[in-house]
Amino acid sequence: MTMRSIAAATLILFSGCTMRRAEPTRAPFGQLPDGRRVELFTLRNTHGVEVNVMTYGAIITSIRTPDADGHVADVALGFDSLSGYLGSSPYFGAIVGRYANRIAGGRFALDGVEYHLARNNGPNSLHGGVRGFDKVLWTGEPTEKGVRLRYTSADGEEGYPGAVTVAVNYTLTDDNELIVDYDASTTKATPLNLSQHTYWNLHGEGTGTILDLRLMLNASAFTPVDSTLIPTGKIVPVEGTPFDFRQPTPIGARIDQANEQLRFGRGYDHNWVLDLPSPGVLTAVARLDDPVSGRVLEVRTTEPGIQFYSGNFLDGSIKGKGGHVYGRRSGLCLETQHFPDSPNHANFPSTILRPGARYQSRTVFAFSTRRS
Repeated sequence: MTMRSIAAATLILFSGCTMRRAEPTRAPFGQLPDGRRVELFTLRNTHGVEVNVMTYGAIITSIRTPDADGHVADVALGFDSLSGYLGSSPYFGAIVGRYANRIAGGRFALDGVEYHLARNNGPNSLHGGVRGFDKVLWTGEPTEKGVRLRYTSADGEEGYPGAVTVAVNYTLTDDNELIVDYDASTTKATPLNLSQHTYWNLHGEGTGTILDLRLMLNASAFTPVDSTLIPTGKIVPVEGTPFDFRQPTPIGARIDQANEQLRFGRGYDHNWVLDLPSPGVLTAVARLDDPVSGRVLEVRTTEPGIQFYSGNFLDGSIKGKGGHVYGRRSGLCLETQHFPDSPNHANFPSTILRPGARYQSRTVFAFSTRRS
């Protein structure tokens, strides 16, 4: 592969009153233990949607959106201050990489060379290793309607070959689109698979579980996993299984069925193979709606897969914003991506980026409201 066009963005659509657009602002948001300063960028549009992004981990710290009655709530799990993210945060709101999701045994072979990665998730490597893109300081600069964040990952960082230069743009438009665009290049061939790891709760963070939210996935197949959540390499139809979300279905309807795959993930923590008309075409692939608040989230992407994670490993040990306790299934992730462990499965779409090529990616999370 000489070039990859993937896409990462977030779209938020609302009706209602308008106001004057505020320019993106930047402010201090604490400092790292080594003294480096972290900044917080605040994006606001004419419909009152507000998004906060910090330079540590390129993390979205909050997304404030109205419900069907105009009441605004933060629908993203996270913390009130930097210190929470420096602890045992499970990737709340972060850009994850170099490789989103898992690589089996923390190793892969590329062009005849075997590479070894940190095993930070049982026997496997997860989300780039011990110090992935979620745990580094990016540089940030405001744009007309957003912020551009940059980071250069050194050759050999976390075991990966090549120096990779990454830019991530978050843009909040007056059409209520929060667009997250990725662009990257490398000095050596390397796997690259980036994703945005916000934990959503359309009720509002800290307000109950996600089990009554209704999910639809435009996917007729998924990639089953072994007991360590590594894909077996098979692509299996969802028909007749608890993984069939081709029609809107409450998340809790089948999550506790007696099913080996659900047992392995303690619920949903799997990659769905999306039904795209062709590779790289931006397509609506998921829809999440809250029958209580009326909030709706639609996901569009050019990525071939999406990881639906139902927050099964949240256990109440984390206190988030306002002291809210994040218990099991209090948030969910919809991570657009290439498939997990792709470097070790020749039948999966390639994630290899080579010198001279560009990695460019866009995904759209589109919010609207509806009344029951």
